[in-house]
Amino acid sequence: MIGENNKNSLCKIFNGELSKKEKILLSISIGWILFIGYLTWWNGIKGFALDKSFKWDEWIWFGVIPAITPYIFYFIWKKKE
Repeated sequence: MIGENNKNSLCKIFNGELSKKEKILLSISIGWILFIGYLTWWNGIKGFALDKSFKWDEWIWFGVIPAITPYIFYFIWKKKE
């Protein structure tokens, strides 16, 4: 059941069947992830540490998790149809 709902949601996204509100919210989430990824990369390059690699843990905790959390709460509290 959960897998079928995820499949339908992904099909809806990739078929372009999203409402304007859904498109805006999805665009904000993707923009947030990219913006935090850029800041993480920039801070890694400009930092004083010898390790100049990308900080994946910071990007996941400050970029990905905050961007997907509202969707998780939405699916938890969504009314059954």
